[in-house]
Amino acid sequence: LRLAMIQLNVGMKKTDNISRALLKIKEAVGNGAQLVALPECFNSPYGTKYFPEYAEAVPGESTNALSVAAKEHGIYLIGGSIPECDGHKLYNTCTVWNPQGEMIAKHRKVHLFDINVPGGITFQESDSLSPGSQLTTFDLPQCKVGIGICYDIRFAELAQIYGKIGCRVLLYPGAFNMTTGPVHWELLTKARALDNQLYVGTISPARDPNADYIAWGHSTLVNPWGEVVASTGHEEAIVYADIDLDYVDKVRQMIPLPKQRRHDLYEIIQK
Repeated sequence: LRLAMIQLNVGMKKTDNISRALLKIKEAVGNGAQLVALPECFNSPYGTKYFPEYAEAVPGESTNALSVAAKEHGIYLIGGSIPECDGHKLYNTCTVWNPQGEMIAKHRKVHLFDINVPGGITFQESDSLSPGSQLTTFDLPQCKVGIGICYDIRFAELAQIYGKIGCRVLLYPGAFNMTTGPVHWELLTKARALDNQLYVGTISPARDPNADYIAWGHSTLVNPWGEVVASTGHEEAIVYADIDLDYVDKVRQMIPLPKQRRHDLYEIIQK
């Protein structure tokens, strides 16, 4: 399974962002990618003041372009995320498209990015966005994939559930910042991969030092052993990786965590 993670330059003009994404998708397919992933907010600057301005319905301008691209190139396409409007609410939404151009999954960011790091960053995604209310998976011919968006990666429970229901790959379009990115981006990617013995990919926008919100970059794929398989710096790039799904089974045979879990002690049962 050849994965391409597109670390995209995102500017102020939506049509230019979409056009640039389509060019990079075409480039990735030309290099053999079967599964292509875009970053968080690939069509919009990241920021609460931008979300209402750039928001669109699904289907809409940005997602229609993704549908056409997936069908034209015969690939599975993870559309990073866009600001989505649905009625009076806005969401941070990832759409997934199959080689027929059909939307097969839609993930609305479950955990909103509301943080306050003194001397670092304060951000309140909930000032303009509403949280999603469901987990999201889809099936490739090779395996099941789970989707999260950025801040979702901090919540281990999400990844654990994905692992329990059969996911072998988790992908998180995300835009960590210059405060949390250097210390947590790779660490969290490794943690989710190692804890659940599967592949985890994190897909960032490229860094724009002139933006209101400066993304960390460093899109990364980590394998079930906790090793970085592929990564990049902060500039626009495409990260390619060949995912060996047999390696998931190999790691789980060497260290059989799924069989060793003490569900009698720490399984939560709703009554």
